Amino acid sequence: MIFKNSLFKKSLSTLLALTGVLTLSITLFSIILLGKESWSFFQKVPLKDFLFGTHWAPLLEPKSFGVLPLLSGTFMIVILSISLALPLGLLTATFLSEFASPHWRKWLKPALEILAGIPTVVYGYFALTFITPLLKSIYPPTEIFNALSASIVVGIMILPMISSLCDDAFFDFPISLKEGALSLGATPFEFITQILYPASLSRIGAALVLAISRAIGETMAVTIAAGATPKITLNPFESIQTMTAYIVQVSLGDTPAGGIEYQTCFAVGALLFILTFFFNWIGHKIMTRWSWELS
Repeated sequence: MIFKNSLFKKSLSTLLALTGVLTLSITLFSIILLGKESWSFFQKVPLKDFLFGTHWAPLLEPKSFGVLPLLSGTFMIVILSISLALPLGLLTATFLSEFASPHWRKWLKPALEILAGIPTVVYGYFALTFITPLLKSIYPPTEIFNALSASIVVGIMILPMISSLCDDAFFDFPISLKEGALSLGATPFEFITQILYPASLSRIGAALVLAISRAIGETMAVTIAAGATPKITLNPFESIQTMTAYIVQVSLGDTPAGGIEYQTCFAVGALLFILTFFFNWIGHKIMTRWSWELS
């Protein structure tokens, strides 16, 4: 029996080690591939022109490789979707943890998390066939492909992530602290805003960082709903293009492999990877600081 247990532990340890090595290997090979193709691209296009250029037209003549329009479109989607999902997610999590009865919580939380399982292409067509006509009825100049409808569906997509993680944080809050605050005369509103939220900042920050990373990397919904017009604009009712949408456009097969148009896909992918890594690093630093201050 002891032999079997030791053999099982050894096999499990080996399997976990192989899984870790495989994960690291995939990440390393992805970085190498992105770096190799991006290096070839930047041998032909100066990094300064790529990062600070305001016109993106690598598939047309004359070619232009300024990535700022793609960055502008990506961050517009992120900001608008987070502006929708974060307050709704916090309010939903607060209701589930503080006000909902066990019966309602049992049904509402799984129903909310089902939203995360809907394919993103369905969200894209939902935005195109329902949200965009609704926006046009409110504001007729709205274009068929626009940033606002894409942001709304991306906000709906990341809402379960924020609400679920925040709900877990609020639900795990020590009941003794809650009872102590209420016994000292704090109202439920004061407890939520002055005790519960500040004490859960690290996990709220974790949910926010994950939601931002998901919004930055979202592909099909923004490709279908936001359009393919790379430009710098602050008007959410106009068509834009994100970095992921451009990668889809190049990957359709019309672009010959090995050319500079093909290499732009890897350059944009490398920038997307760096942005995601940067936001996760910033989030980790913020969460570490908040955890230290609250300890």
